[in-house]
Amino acid sequence: MLKKKILISGNEAIAEGAIQAGCSFYAGYPITPQNELIAYMAKHMPKTNGVFIQAESELAAISMVYGASAAGARSMTSSSSPGISLKQEGISYIAGAQLPAVIVNIMRGGPGLGNIAPAQSDYFQATRGGGHGDYHLIVLAPGSVQEAYDLTQKGFDLADKYRIPVEILGDGILGQMMEPIELSCAKIKAVTAKPWALCGCVERKPNIVKSFFLREGALEEANLKLQKQYEMIKKKEALFEGLFLDDAKVVIVAYGTMARIAKSVINQLRSSGKKIGLIRPITLWPFPEAAFKFGNKKRKYLVVEMSYGQMFEDVKLVVNGRQEIEFLGRSGGGVPSEKEIINRIKKI
Repeated sequence: MLKKKILISGNEAIAEGAIQAGCSFYAGYPITPQNELIAYMAKHMPKTNGVFIQAESELAAISMVYGASAAGARSMTSSSSPGISLKQEGISYIAGAQLPAVIVNIMRGGPGLGNIAPAQSDYFQATRGGGHGDYHLIVLAPGSVQEAYDLTQKGFDLADKYRIPVEILGDGILGQMMEPIELSCAKIKAVTAKPWALCGCVERKPNIVKSFFLREGALEEANLKLQKQYEMIKKKEALFEGLFLDDAKVVIVAYGTMARIAKSVINQLRSSGKKIGLIRPITLWPFPEAAFKFGNKKRKYLVVEMSYGQMFEDVKLVVNGRQEIEFLGRSGGGVPSEKEIINRIKKI
């Protein structure tokens, strides 16, 4: 397979990854800091006979994705924090109807309208479903522009494999930064036929896609089916990156942009003899519990994030009191610096 390198932003890398993955339908609505993504899709999707729609609202965009996904198209939408909040009802419908779709959230500061600075304060919204009902999304958290491209393609595959919505969760720094990435120059991925899709029926029984169950017990049956699927995803799809975990006395836990900053801290401290490691969750749901299994080794964790302790809650649940956990977080556009992290580690 031929490869080529280009300089591209995180937002544009996600868009190119989607197109290469065979995304044939995109509906979205502009909002900073992900506007480069929607602009890229508007320019390039017609070249691949894809459908691009700038919807009249976020609610309309997610409803269009529901319809296109039900018809068998690889479908995507993108937005930033308050825009994703508006899409939550539609995301719940998509999850309840067991439809594959990719949803991109390039997070900004909140709550409310907030600002356009980076944040990681939509973690709860993404990993806890965000809308009504007992459902989950697979949540992928890229830590580089290359990974934004790669994980978007993986997201479409996972969505189809499990018939589940997948969220790509980045932040304003990742979306705006530019890095050289390696693109695969193969043909755009061919999407296999989906026998459940609403694509017309001549020689088969009609398919039904719905999340509305009125018969007594039917909704519980549908929920139990989803829960069984979620357990399978937990066992098979959790991903993380671990650095220096064999000898680490203090392990930083961070994802996305914060993990990049943490890696710089780790390199500095290890060069002076400090035994520091890193756990970087790549799937935020399912959360990579296996990353925290070190037998009887005693160590301390420092969770660092651009929120006031959202991922911290998951780390506490996994560690379950067996190890000491410290927290360092800022939000509303604040980004923990290398100096802040180093000072906290010195106190630990």
